[in-house]
Formats: sequence, C-alpha cells, structure tokens
Amino acid sequence: MPSHLVDWTPQQFTALEEEIFHAKHNLHTSGLFDDENLIRLFDTHPAIDFGINTMSTSNHTFGWREGDRNGVSSETLLELLHRGHLWVNLRNVRSHHPEVRNAIDSIYDELEANSPTFQAQNRSANLLISSPGAIVYYHIDVPVNMLWHIRGRKRVWVYPPFDPHFSPQEVVEKVCAAEMTEDAPYDPSFDEAAQIFDVEPGQLLTWPQLTPHRVENLHDGLCISLSTEHRNPRATRRINVHLANQFLRRTLGMSCESIEVEGVSAHAKQAVARAVRGWKKLTQSPVGAL
Repeated sequence: MPSHLVDWTPQQFTALEEEIFHAKHNLHTSGLFDDENLIRLFDTHPAIDFGINTMSTSNHTFGWREGDRNGVSSETLLELLHRGHLWVNLRNVRSHHPEVRNAIDSIYDELEANSPTFQAQNRSANLLISSPGAIVYYHIDVPVNMLWHIRGRKRVWVYPPFDPHFSPQEVVEKVCAAEMTEDAPYDPSFDEAAQIFDVEPGQLLTWPQLTPHRVENLHDGLCISLSTEHRNPRATRRINVHLANQFLRRTLGMSCESIEVEGVSAHAKQAVARAVRGWKKLTQSPVGAL
C-alpha cells in the first residue's frame, strides 16, 4: 500500500509520544472520506458504536448531550452535519470497515518501521464528523492519541503535558481509573500556556499520552478527523503508575507524587496496580484500568 505519510523527518519519527508536534499525511486525498463514502459508512456502521451528540457553543459552559439517530437517513444526517451543531463519532471504525483498517495499519506499520522505539499495540480508531463551529471540551485521553485531520479546519489548544497545574494528579488518576469521564476541569487562564494549532486537511497533530487539549471547529465547512489510539508497554505502565499512586495514597496514606514511567519505582508501582486489579476482579469490584 502506498505511504500515507508525507515528508516526515527523522526528528518527527523520534518525537512520537514524546512531544507535541504536527506532520503531513495524505489521507484527505484517499477518497475514503468523501461524501459518497461517508454515506456508506453511516449506512453500515453498527448502531452500538454510532455516537451522535450536540453541545453548547462555548467551552465555558459544559453542555454535551447525546442524541439518537431515530431513523434519520444517512443523506439527511450528512446534510444536518453540514448546517447544524452536531458531532458524530463512528467508534471503533477500524474494526468495522476493512478499507479504513488497512489505511490505519499501513500508517502504524510505517511509523513502527521508521522509529525503533515506537510501538502501536491495541490499535483502534474513531472517525469524527462534526459541524462548523462544533466544539470538544477540555479533556484527557487515556490511550496515546493521534489526530489525522481530513476535511475542514479546526483550532486545537494543547496544554503542557504532565503539568499538575493543567491536569491535577487526582483528576488524572480518576480518569485512568474510570471514576470520572475524560472531561477535566478547565479554566480560561490555561489558554495562556497552550500551544494553538489551526489544523488543515492533510495534517497530523499528536501529543504525549494524557496531555489535556480542547478543540473548536472553524466555520469553514464540515470537519472530519480520524482519531487513532494505541497502547504499548510504556503507555500501559504510565496508567498503572497513576493507579498505584491512587491506591497507595488512599489505602496507606503514602504521598506517591512521582509519575515517572521508567526505573525501579515505576515497575514496582505497575506490579502494585496489577495486584490490586487482580484482587478487584476476584471481589467483583469495578476497575477502570489496564
């Protein structure tokens, strides 16, 4: 399969999972996500993984609401997306559409081949189709996330990674443990420290795992992005470190401030998290981690 990566430098391959950066791709020219194929995807995507949402018009007022397709045709839904205030998420698109899966796997295989330290296991993807002006609130994704933009323009605010001012330890721990949704407390003053990107078709934007970010679609037509996610041993260990910190603080009163993912302490915390998870399974307690 031809490459979907365009003019990548060795420095960009090295920066994967380590830095906030953007790069070029050509998914927007593949034809996979034109209107005709969108309608086909809408027609064939299973309802259980078909999310339709609307939201408030400001990041200062949280108003995320989930809706129901209610028999609306794919053509009508696409028209409503063009002129409404909607956000459609075709979840697990890699699992349901072979042609999309092939493109995603081709990208990940090429990233792995060009970056000796990069691993993309447990690959998944969501196709995001949203109206002009739609927003996604300030939030933290648990897996490693990569945003491949395809149509329209969107403005993305990406905040300093691993900084407790923007993602307090207690919040990150609760998100990792599935005790709260990925939406995190937001203060407009955070924007002063954000990197702001106006993302165009054919651009990838990515950042380190658990980096807070938010999105506003610009009023330049329908927005389409492929949001891919993956995990690997280091990403799994990062989540387990947060879970172990939470458990040790709650049960033993230990401070456990370090979130380092390398070294003896990190591996010991991973063992703690796995032991706690095994115990919770035996007692049928809810658990939200890996």
